[in-house]
Amino acid sequence: MKKMVSLAAKHNEWRQSCVNLIASENVMSPACERLYVSDLMHRYAEGIPHKRYYQGLQYVDQIEDLVQEEFKKHFGADFCDVRPISGTLANYAAFAAISARGDRILSLGVEHGSHVSHEKAGAAGTLGLEVEWLEYNNDCTMNAELSCAKILKIKPKFIVIGGSVILFPQPIQELRKACDEVGAKIIYDAAHVLGLIAAGIFQDPLREGADIITTSTHKTFPGPQGGMILGNIDEETQKKIQAAVFPQFSSNHHLHRMPALYGALREMQTFGKDYATQIVKNAQALARELHNLGFNVLAGDRGFTQSHQVLVNCGQPGFGGEFAGLLERANIILNKNIIPGDGVNPKNPRGIRIGTQEMTRFGMKEDEMNQIAKFIKRVVLDKESPESVAKEVGAFRADFQTVRYCFSD
Repeated sequence: MKKMVSLAAKHNEWRQSCVNLIASENVMSPACERLYVSDLMHRYAEGIPHKRYYQGLQYVDQIEDLVQEEFKKHFGADFCDVRPISGTLANYAAFAAISARGDRILSLGVEHGSHVSHEKAGAAGTLGLEVEWLEYNNDCTMNAELSCAKILKIKPKFIVIGGSVILFPQPIQELRKACDEVGAKIIYDAAHVLGLIAAGIFQDPLREGADIITTSTHKTFPGPQGGMILGNIDEETQKKIQAAVFPQFSSNHHLHRMPALYGALREMQTFGKDYATQIVKNAQALARELHNLGFNVLAGDRGFTQSHQVLVNCGQPGFGGEFAGLLERANIILNKNIIPGDGVNPKNPRGIRIGTQEMTRFGMKEDEMNQIAKFIKRVVLDKESPESVAKEVGAFRADFQTVRYCFSD
């Protein structure tokens, strides 16, 4: 027990001295953390509210009802299921509910940002779906005209857009017209940009024509780790999704998430516009400074990004992982990532992916992004000792330890 206590303490101490730029992570506020730790973490609630397979859930039903109704109201949806315990399981449930083995679907492809669950190696392949890809331009934007032509040709059961890399809003309205002609549904995987959508500064998928939003709840949306499905869909499809969530792909759905998820939505309703706006400003500032310092930042002709993400081409196959490893030694945490031109093999990507949402949560703004870019340059381009830079990174991070854009204690 002592060793485990020590390891956990060391992790906490180290991460408080790091600049975390992982695009798929965030931190909850102290208020939401308090909601997260409760007796609910010990309980089971198979089924949907008021139709359970266990007793003792009178308050759980009220909590889950409240969470789902608030998310439906905020996102303008007529359906919400907060039970998926991850974004991947949300995708499994949504895909299974509206397709059958052998159906064809269109995704972005991993080169252009789709999550592995959209692909043959993940949920789509496991469900027996035939996956083909939408078309992209060289500037990291979707080619709507060619993609619509492919929809008309392939006649997919559904298309899935959004995903792991999403620098710019996607052309939902244009795709909707083609999907309507062939009877295809649109699933928008908002895992990375849910907070930006909630704040009204990215795009509004349901208003623009998506049928279903699948998502996780812990990236730009700073809630507990978990998943969710939202949509404007018919009652039969709603029931199919609910049946896919349970019993097909999960049992209990980690009840202690629910109060914290509600708290995070309330925080976004109060502070989200300022928070999300600063996230994007920070991403653009970091991208510009990296570009000015000599890095090959993608999508420069389009202003680099309109989300929390920045993509950098590190030059050669495998350099993404090499640079990420060097930066980790300097207490700068980010990840290697496939970029356009890498193909589908994730082992030796040329790119790195950067996200600004967590450091923004701790109060960093454009000046701090410029300083982070300089740290990255010193390690990657100037070949300074990562361990030496790590000391300066720790001192820099020491001034940013308080979670912002949240209710005070």
